[in-house]
Parts: sequence; structure tokens; C-alpha cells
Amino acid sequence: MKMTKEEYKQYAGQHMPRSHTRRDALRAFVVGGAICALGQGFIELYTILGLDKDAAGTACSVTLIFIGAVLTGLGVYDKIAKFAGAGTLVPITGFANSVVAPALEFKTEGMILGTAAKMFIISGPVIVFGTSASVVYGVIYWIYTMMRGG
Repeated sequence: MKMTKEEYKQYAGQHMPRSHTRRDALRAFVVGGAICALGQGFIELYTILGLDKDAAGTACSVTLIFIGAVLTGLGVYDKIAKFAGAGTLVPITGFANSVVAPALEFKTEGMILGTAAKMFIISGPVIVFGTSASVVYGVIYWIYTMMRGG
């Protein structure tokens, strides 16, 4: 069967799945926003319980990471991510998922060569970049303050 480029383009256009960009963006916005609202709720709760703003923010981060890790372990986070798409990647729960998911996937290879070695396969580059960027920023800030006489 021979087709011209135009015929192939028309054929492919008829058979490719339709894009649901608006629906997907709305789902990502709603779920990502709900995760962030939950985080804000934890900050408010921890503040009411007597923590200062910084400590409440830290406790909120730890809580959201814990929830994300548990939901990943139970297989629930993947279902939420399938529905919400990128809405689950941006909040801190996406980080927890990126650490726990590979660890679960490679647990059959053993504790050291499987779980421990593969745990940071996805999030590792993010951690390395963040650490490296903070060191570079710190050096630049130190040089700046030394030049100002501070």
C-alpha cells in the first residue's frame, strides 16, 4: 500500500487519539490545588497547636512527604496521578512519590542493590542540582558580602 505524505497525514489524523488538553489541565489544577490547600490546612493546624510559622511549615512538609510515601506504597498515589497528571508532580508529595516508587519497583533485587540503590533514581538528579545550586549561591553570596565589607 503506497501513500503520499498528504494521504498518510490524513490517515494518521483520523486514527490518532483526540487531545484532552483542557480537561487534563483542569484536573491537574484542581488536584494540585487540593494538595496545596491540604498543605495550607496542615500549616494552620500546626500553628493552632503552638508551632511558630517556620516550624509549622517544616511539620507540614514532613507530613505531606509521609502521606505521599504511604499513598505510593499502597498504590493509591499512582491512581491519583493517572487522573490528575502533572497536578501531582509539582507539590512536595510528587517528590515523595519519586523516591518511593523506584524503591518499591526494585525491592525484588534486594535491600542494597535494589531498594537502596534505586531509591533516588528519579529524584537524585533533583537533589544533586538543588544541592549544587545552593552551594554556588552560597559562594556567590559570601563573595558579595565580603566585597561589601560585611
